[in-house]
Amino acid sequence: MSVTSSSSPVDTGDRPVPPIGWLSSGALGLVIVGGILLASYAPRVAPLGFATALLCGAIILLVVAAGLLFRIKGFAWSTFGVVFKWSLLAYVITAGMIEFAFVHDHTRGSSLVIVTMMLVVFALSVPTTIAFTVARFADPS
Repeated sequence: MSVTSSSSPVDTGDRPVPPIGWLSSGALGLVIVGGILLASYAPRVAPLGFATALLCGAIILLVVAAGLLFRIKGFAWSTFGVVFKWSLLAYVITAGMIEFAFVHDHTRGSSLVIVTMMLVVFALSVPTTIAFTVARFADPS
């Protein structure tokens, strides 16, 4: 496929990219399951072992995705930055509202710390997926 203008998408069929979207979506899935588990116990004390394991798995997936993302050569970083910035703003607001609901339901201690960390992963994983997907097909110049 030939690119004739700077606004046309770039053909990535011959250029393999790492599975950034899959990894960050996997992290999102793990924190959603952990968040549902913790929310189902609110305001009681939830069993934290399984939720902590899910959180650790999500953090690992997100760190691996970030590591692979920064190794991509010829990537549309300016497009990624713009999309990431605005989607991060939206998801930080969303995560803040969810955090408020847990605090309002009197979630305290270790449960609140784990929920907060899950919300941080949530607020980073979705913008990463969105921005990567957009920038992947953008012209890197």
